[in-house]
Amino acid sequence: NNSSQLSSLPLQILLYVNGIYYIFYFLATLAMIIYKSQVFSYPDDFLAPDLAVLFVMAILEVPRLYLGFKGNLTEAEAPLGLSLGLTVVSVVLCVYLLLWQSYVLWADVLLSALLLAAYGLESGLKVTAIAAFVS
Repeated sequence: NNSSQLSSLPLQILLYVNGIYYIFYFLATLAMIIYKSQVFSYPDDFLAPDLAVLFVMAILEVPRLYLGFKGNLTEAEAPLGLSLGLTVVSVVLCVYLLLWQSYVLWADVLLSALLLAAYGLESGLKVTAIAAFVS
């Protein structure tokens, strides 16, 4: 009878908090892109990619969080590994919004830095949980 529980409570809490924070991040970033497009001379060729990155990131966030929750609660490394892979893609998209979108405001820097810190912490906890499940 193996009653040891391997799923990670800190990871579960962080996934939940990240889900809520991402909704705020998405809405705030969308509002700032709209604001910047009105206030600054936003080149039309750059508005679409900036919005596309934000929306692709939002679409990826759903399976990323779902697989993270599922993998952690069922103590299965495959969904957790897939979630980790999606986190890497989300980090790249977040770095784009942090460094390469047309106009970067201090609020963009703050929001993206918080999101990247959360992704980093979450990734560390995922790797630790996967190691626990595999051993």
